[in-house]
Parts: sequence; structure tokens; C-alpha cells
Amino acid sequence: MTTERIRILDDEGNLINTDLEPKIPKTKLKKAFETMVLLRLIDEKGIKLQRQGKVSFHIFTRGQEAHVAAALALNDEDWIYPAYREHGLALYRGYPLEDLVNHLFANIKDKHKGRRLPGLFGSKDHNFVNPSAPIGTQVIQAAGTGYGMKIRGENTVSTVFFGDGATSSNDFHSGMNFGAVTKSPVIYICQNNQWAISVPLKYQTAADSIVDKAIGYGMNGLQIDGNDFLAFYVAVSQARERAVRGDGPTLIESVTYRVGPHTSSDDPSVYRSEEEVKLWEKKDPINRFEKYLISKQVLKNGDRDKLTKKYDDELNRLIDEAAKLPKFGLETLFDDVFEEMPEFLERQKAEILQYKED
Repeated sequence: MTTERIRILDDEGNLINTDLEPKIPKTKLKKAFETMVLLRLIDEKGIKLQRQGKVSFHIFTRGQEAHVAAALALNDEDWIYPAYREHGLALYRGYPLEDLVNHLFANIKDKHKGRRLPGLFGSKDHNFVNPSAPIGTQVIQAAGTGYGMKIRGENTVSTVFFGDGATSSNDFHSGMNFGAVTKSPVIYICQNNQWAISVPLKYQTAADSIVDKAIGYGMNGLQIDGNDFLAFYVAVSQARERAVRGDGPTLIESVTYRVGPHTSSDDPSVYRSEEEVKLWEKKDPINRFEKYLISKQVLKNGDRDKLTKKYDDELNRLIDEAAKLPKFGLETLFDDVFEEMPEFLERQKAEILQYKED
């Protein structure tokens, strides 16, 4: 089966489909671009901090920053279930950069109290659900949330992100099937970045494309150039309109690429070629979006450099402050579990406190 991939910008950022070009306010376009530039800087600083031993782990987003477009297409009341690389949605919605930096350091100001892998965070205030490290678990959770929205008659949608590797999980099947059968307002977005850690797409599915799976579940399917900000926005907008209209869920396959390693624990050079990486670097989502915005007079030449300097200074300040703060004590592992701590946990806590004293 041949699937038509939605593209509005070419690889260089030139407008090639005026019929699909969305009308987005300039203020939102500029804010989205700023968020994407910030994501790139967080990526660069995050791996340096990990290699210096200042943070324990880093998850890369480089090459997949166009996902920020979904934040513009959704309402703030819509729920988002992220996978690993969707930090930009929370930042666009106003998640404080200071909170993110403190989370990376797992210091005493970390809202998650140092209990989450750096990069895996959530925020109830921003309808951005805590992601899980195991792949695919969020798919069925989002389907249940969407069904709840339908029962309540809410004018909201549940949106879930996952990678190509997650499409082989049990929860992917359960979540897709449940959402389609109940015609719940769910948007399923597969960030097909070609690699499930070291497993290439050709070993992930025998289907011609991931979006073909939508047919088997009886739902609408769209495939997009995942490095094309405008195509991402249009696809999510169309899917949201269908969902709130009662026409059921949509599977969106975002064809993109993870330019960096899977995480700071990964060495991609052992399973993919440098030529492949360079090929995809030419399709960089930030460069393409920047050229489009300059053509629309939303940005001027040089604005990106000024923006990078601004966020670089802010991040450096926040990192310096975060690094000076102490970590949570081991005894806090027992907090927030029971309203009244059971005796066996009281004993374990006492043992830890004794261990610290010794």
C-alpha cells in the first residue's frame, strides 16, 4: 500500500503546498520557534552535564523538535501523554525552565523529588502526564483518558506520543483497539525516528508503513514529514477536529529521525552509518522552520543567534544555581506512599537513618 505523506515545506524550508499552509498567528509561530531553539540548547548542555558527572542521564531530542507544533494545534485543556522526547510541549505550555533544570539535577527543588529519570517529568498544571520508561504503557492510558472525556461529554482530546518500537508492544494494540472501538477522542502520534534503540524499522514491522496499521483498527490514519513543522500542525489540527466531532481517533505517523544517541547510555555508531545521519541532518526541522519564518517576516536573519545567546545565558545561570543545591535525603524515599507509614517501613527508614549516621 502506498501512503501519501503530508509535506508543506521541502527539506530546505521552501513552501511547496500553499493549499495546506495553515494560518497561524505570528506570535505563536515565533514562540514555537523559540521553544525549538531552547530544546536544541537543552540537548547540547544536557549531554555535557552528563559526561561531566553532574547529572546522571540525558535523553536526546535533536532532530525531533517539530513536535512542538502539536502544542499549537491542541488546546491547553487537552491531555498529553508524552514518550521520551516531547519536552517541547510542556515548555510551550509554560512549564518553568527552572523546574526542568532542577529536575535534571534531582536537587531539593526538583518537583519529582529525585525519583524520576532525568528528562522524564510531568506536570498536572500543564496536563502533561508523567511518562513511563517502559515503552507503550502510555498508549492504553491515553485511550482510557479519552474514553473518560467522551463519557463526560468534554470538548477535549487525549493525545499520546510513542516511538516506532512501541508499536510492537501489547499496550499499543490494546490502546489502539480500545480507542477505535469506543470512538474516543484520542490522537495517537507515532514518532517514527527509524530506530528503537538499535532495532531498525525494517525489523519492527512487515507493513509498508506504520500508518497502515490504522486500517486494521478501523481508524483514520495520516502520515507526515515529521521534520516539517507545518505538516505536523495540520495533521494534529485535522485529527483534533475529527475527535471532538465524534468521528473517533486518528493515528499519525511522524516520519522523522533521532540524530543523536537514544540516550546518554547509547553509542549509535555501532549500529548505524554516519552517512545516514548526515542525510537526515540536511532535513533539520529547526533550519527548515527558520527559513519559512524569515520568508513570512516573522523572523529576521540573525534572530536565531540572538535567541540562542539569550537562552544560553539563562540556562547557564539556572545550571549554576541548580548545581549548588543539595539532593533529597535517602529517608525521603518513604514519603508520599502511605498516609500513615506501616511499621515495616518505619523500621526500614530507621535503618537508613542509622546507615547515614554510621
